[in-house]
Amino acid sequence: MLLVCSLVEASDGSSKVAHISSIKYNLLTMKNVIATWSGGKDSCFAAYKATQQGYNLTHIANTVSNDYRRVRFHGLKAEFIQAQAQAIGIPLLQQETSPERYEAEFKSNLCRGLSDDTHGVVFGDIHLDDCLAWAKKVSADLGVEAIEPLWHMPQEQILSEFIEAGFQAMIVSTQADILGKEWIGRIIDRSFLEDIGRLPNVDACGENGEYHSAVINGPLFERHIEITKAEPVLIGNYWFYDIQEFRLADAAMSPIASTSS
Repeated sequence: MLLVCSLVEASDGSSKVAHISSIKYNLLTMKNVIATWSGGKDSCFAAYKATQQGYNLTHIANTVSNDYRRVRFHGLKAEFIQAQAQAIGIPLLQQETSPERYEAEFKSNLCRGLSDDTHGVVFGDIHLDDCLAWAKKVSADLGVEAIEPLWHMPQEQILSEFIEAGFQAMIVSTQADILGKEWIGRIIDRSFLEDIGRLPNVDACGENGEYHSAVINGPLFERHIEITKAEPVLIGNYWFYDIQEFRLADAAMSPIASTSS
């Protein structure tokens, strides 16, 4: 409990207490949570929304493939995720996973951050029922709550709020037959929101896998991630933005430097 004193000046120049009000900080009652983390906008924004709802983030939890050590679908290197955690200033739980044992390894990773006062796990699902059901199952197995801050929010609203909050993210993978090379490396801003909204049968947030992103700056971040070398790469039917070199940057520096294309 914090005592806040409000002073007023008397006619003789002295000060006296006008009133004392007690403000109960909710630090002791804040619920601790672990946020699942892909490196992209949805998981990041879900973690941010959770903090706005009064949750306390103790860790972010990420999985990478055991063969390439990259985030599946996003293509982000394990080291890039580590840099994000450093930029945010929060402990990272990171686990290599295989397709055959993914759920068990996913839960094992979370278990390393769970404690008696962990209330739940934050997920960035929006409208896919099977993803929600899986999140609830995994959380129930661990004895905690599945927290879904973005669930059933309109996709355009999510993007708009993400941009307005001051986050910066870039497109790092796309389905090539839906979004071509010209989309790779694009920043998610107002022009992106307008352009993606014009495309028929494309989910504005890429919830059906049309695209994935990487967050490089925002209100959760104490520092920026500056990408210094990256190039588009076509693998099968997917474009990836292969981020080869990057560094943590101070607030005064631009998070985006020159990249190869």
